[in-house]
Amino acid sequence: MGELAALTEPFGVTHTGVAPAEVLHQARVALRQRIADGMADGMQFTFKNPERSTDPGQAVRGAASVFVAARPYLLDPPPPDEQTPVGRIGRYAWVDHYGPLREALWAVARRLRADGWKAVPFADDNSIVDREVAYRAGIGWYGKNANLLLPGAGSWFVLGCVVTTAPLPTHGIPLADGCGSCRRCLDGCPTGAIVAPGVVDARRCLAWVLQKPGDIPEELRGAVGDRLYGCDDCQEVCPPAVRFGPKYPASPVTAGPVRAWVSLLELLQGSDEEVMAIWGRWYLPDRDPRWVRRNALVALGNSADPEDARAREVLARYRVHPDPVLRSHAEWATSRLGLSY
Repeated sequence: MGELAALTEPFGVTHTGVAPAEVLHQARVALRQRIADGMADGMQFTFKNPERSTDPGQAVRGAASVFVAARPYLLDPPPPDEQTPVGRIGRYAWVDHYGPLREALWAVARRLRADGWKAVPFADDNSIVDREVAYRAGIGWYGKNANLLLPGAGSWFVLGCVVTTAPLPTHGIPLADGCGSCRRCLDGCPTGAIVAPGVVDARRCLAWVLQKPGDIPEELRGAVGDRLYGCDDCQEVCPPAVRFGPKYPASPVTAGPVRAWVSLLELLQGSDEEVMAIWGRWYLPDRDPRWVRRNALVALGNSADPEDARAREVLARYRVHPDPVLRSHAEWATSRLGLSY
């Protein structure tokens, strides 16, 4: 196990563990319940096929164990773009942290394959509920915001795993709850999406609202604020994440420039090719840039200076856009800024 963990260190991985390749019954029940309650809100990911995503044996036939890796992504924010107004991006998406994590997992998989075992890496994938296998590996406990919290480190981590037929030693045991009576994440969620400890209603979670296709519900648009992609509020108020996070800053092994802010006008004025070249690694339904433009229009309505001639011109152009989704969100943004048209 120590040898495998050492293979991941050059790629910025700080925590590893091993879980048995058993059916993830707790996660399966939770996924089914969220779907039945409508809280999945059409999300696919691991919700698409709970029977598959909660059974490592369906990912790799004959699986015996799951090697789990956690890579921190807490970076110091760069100064805001001088081209105001700007849209805010969730920390995990500032740079591609999954690229180095996948390299780390492949290093482990190649070693296991060289020894004659089957081994398949998964990261940011629909095939397995990585938070649950990480919990079972003893890496962390579930916070009330449903994030995995690592002792002495917080929640600013991306997770991945290698499902293998190798019978790796599983020394970790699930950790006891470390949140106690704290409920800051529930109270700090801007839309009240955390409806109970560990239960997130995706219909109100801004991280999902900004990813899903269709119109952003009008009652949530004000809460979007200047967010363009992602939301960190439930982590930013979490004591373990705040207190311990800086101990594990993200590795300098990154892929691409750090982008914490996006010029909203630049995005709205760019071509499809320009938008996808810069932000195409984000999850965009159908790989369509219209959805990030929709978000930009809402952020513009929440944060632009009504006297900004550039913003007014962009909104005027989008109010007559052939896309009805973009047109309606531009109309909302114009009204939000108190402008007439």
